[in-house]
Amino acid sequence: MSPSLLIPGTVVLIAALVAALTDVLRFRVSNLLTLPLLAAGLIYHGLVGGLPALAGSLLGVLLGFGVLFVFYRLGGMGFGDVKLLAAMGAWLGILLTFYLFLASSLAAGVYAVVLIVLNARAGRPWRNLNNVWRRPAPGGHAEADDRVVAELNRPDRRRRVIPFAAMIAVGVVALLAWSLVTGLP
Repeated sequence: MSPSLLIPGTVVLIAALVAALTDVLRFRVSNLLTLPLLAAGLIYHGLVGGLPALAGSLLGVLLGFGVLFVFYRLGGMGFGDVKLLAAMGAWLGILLTFYLFLASSLAAGVYAVVLIVLNARAGRPWRNLNNVWRRPAPGGHAEADDRVVAELNRPDRRRRVIPFAAMIAVGVVALLAWSLVTGLP
């Protein structure tokens, strides 16, 4: 791992593990974690690297927020996951946030396939996914929240819902391991 990634990587790893734990246990990612994490990342980069680093940090926030906001609006995830990736973007910048998004999405895809195979009801998840893509854009965030809450209130939620913060934690570990092997920042 490059020295420039040592502090951000450590902070992001700890935050990802805490978020994963709360998401797996309660299916929630707390604002008490995400908002201070986001602010601290912006402050850190502003103080350590000046305006250019702060701009890179802001771009990481925008990318982290933007890529997951679409899925949130479709009712496919909670807003805590969106804020978590945005906060990690504040620490990692735009390029590493993009890699983190890819790694987390791959982990979530593998997890989804495992859920489908273990539940032996492949038809239902595939129909649900098809309905998400064919559904018109929701009227507002309250509608998306209602769909997520409805899924979380189901008794079989552990077989149906992917705790995306845990997938982000898997992505962080993969990203840091890749950085150690390749030496990329």
